[in-house]
Amino acid sequence: MSVFSNSIATFLGPIKPFLDDDSVTEVMVNGPQEIFVERSGNLEKVEAKFKDDQALEAAIRNIAQFVGRRIDDENPILDARLPDGSRVAAVFPPCSRKGATLSIRKFSKSSVTFMDLITRGSISKDAARFLDVAIYLAKNVIISGGTGSGKTTFLNVLGSRIPGSQRLLIIEDSSELKIKTPHTVYFETKPADPLGKGEVTMRDLVRSSLRLRPDRIVVGEVRGPEALDLITAMNTGHGGSMGTTHANTPYDALVRLETLAMMGDSNVPVSAIRRQIAGAIHLSVQIKRMSDGTRKITNITEVMPEIDDRGRYVLHDIFVFVQRGKTKEGKVVGEMVPTGYIPSFMSEIEINRLPFGRDKFTPPEWYLQLRQNDPSAA
Repeated sequence: MSVFSNSIATFLGPIKPFLDDDSVTEVMVNGPQEIFVERSGNLEKVEAKFKDDQALEAAIRNIAQFVGRRIDDENPILDARLPDGSRVAAVFPPCSRKGATLSIRKFSKSSVTFMDLITRGSISKDAARFLDVAIYLAKNVIISGGTGSGKTTFLNVLGSRIPGSQRLLIIEDSSELKIKTPHTVYFETKPADPLGKGEVTMRDLVRSSLRLRPDRIVVGEVRGPEALDLITAMNTGHGGSMGTTHANTPYDALVRLETLAMMGDSNVPVSAIRRQIAGAIHLSVQIKRMSDGTRKITNITEVMPEIDDRGRYVLHDIFVFVQRGKTKEGKVVGEMVPTGYIPSFMSEIEINRLPFGRDKFTPPEWYLQLRQNDPSAA
């Protein structure tokens, strides 16, 4: 693997062929005797093995030293980024009961575009164009999904559509995003030193970014109290900001932001946080890794700037993915379709003369029939 020195590559000998294989997207080592790789979204066990626990731990320690981190009995967890953008995570015993655990999620060498996603069937042409319009209109977007569902890849795609005249600040725990716009600033957190000093958190960076005149802020993954600062930024003139979070549905994504925002030392009432989130987020985009290993956008949902009488968020699906079956080979068969709901900012689309008419939100007849017969299926 070219990002490693020869000495480290020697320690990684058992898995080096997979690190050099472009068809492999992730390598997972569950102890010295059990190694899995991911190809095309599917996991497969391979015959490769490390000699013993000591050999695997030595390899992980060398990786940690290579990237300026440490992992040992006092600090048994490693979360780091390689120079090429690949992500490394490791856990040492006794926290990892089967022996040291290592995962290397490889950084894609090619830039993914909306056209690539359309070709793969991850999103429909109209849905992609709608999101393009929403980015142009500076709508705030939260992308949610599970681990390995493709959130970062999709955030890269959306970020690349930001107008080049705007200043973009990207904040991440471990830098993975490669958004190509002319005026981009990248921030990355810094762990504490061996004495516990010098830590710079996501929240520190989000707060600092507000003083650096950003037009838009992108948080690679919202997973702590920085959620409150991001929501505040979205509500105070930084339209078109984006982030990702772990959640299973668009509604759950908002609830997760709410929970994260309450993790800090602020005493903001939950009702106030809920209203801030409803006012800050315009669109919630759900992405999912399907049973056949493919990644698909399953929901593009508008979040209304209001809370209902029961204190719940008000959401309206604009586009949804409807699975209609499977092939004999196990491939998911389905289609992303408009639901018939016209977004509340349709007037902005028309005033700006953007080529996305109201007819684009008209659902196909089969979807209307499906929804009539079985609302839960649609």
